Amino acid sequence: MQRVALIDYGSGNLRSAEKALVRAADGRHQIVVTHDPEFVAGADRVVLPGVGAFAACMAALQARPGLVEAMTEAVRERGAPFLGVCVGMQLMASRGLEFGVTEGLGWVPGEVRRLEPADPAAKVPHMGWNALVDVSDNPVVADLKDGRAVYFTHSFAIHPDEPADVAAWVDHGGRFPAAVARGNMAGVQFHPEKSQGAGLNLMANFLEWRP
Repeated sequence: MQRVALIDYGSGNLRSAEKALVRAADGRHQIVVTHDPEFVAGADRVVLPGVGAFAACMAALQARPGLVEAMTEAVRERGAPFLGVCVGMQLMASRGLEFGVTEGLGWVPGEVRRLEPADPAAKVPHMGWNALVDVSDNPVVADLKDGRAVYFTHSFAIHPDEPADVAAWVDHGGRFPAAVARGNMAGVQFHPEKSQGAGLNLMANFLEWRP
């Protein structure tokens, strides 16, 4: 049975993410909520949730001794599949531009910027159900094509330097990335744990992903 490290660094959506992962795992994977560097470094898969501001979440992650280093060892050095959710996905970027410039993990070159919809009717934060468009063939997101809606709540979005790192888009007064994928790493701006069947499908896809 594979061990999945769900990173605990004070994120607000941790318990709902845990419940959704356990349901998607259906007994085939051990879901462990942890900030223990030794466990994280040896985990088979790593999931980083996140709710709130980029700078605050990055500071909270760095405040756990050895945690960033353990995640880097598991994901970047051993190649363990990784999933970032909402701000957890944004932290994959080189930097965030919320309340100044904050360095991110740098796993997906690019930056996180505030949404600036061209349509004044499109409110910020972007909150509620919205359909993905131009979904890639990456196995984590591939079955979310054909206009399946997922649940968003955010004011900032990631903008990768490399267009190939975008795995899906969404339109809210203008298009921006809704999912990224790079090697053994994937991230989604929406909340799978709030996206009902589509979200459970995505989590199940991640748990079986063999990048």
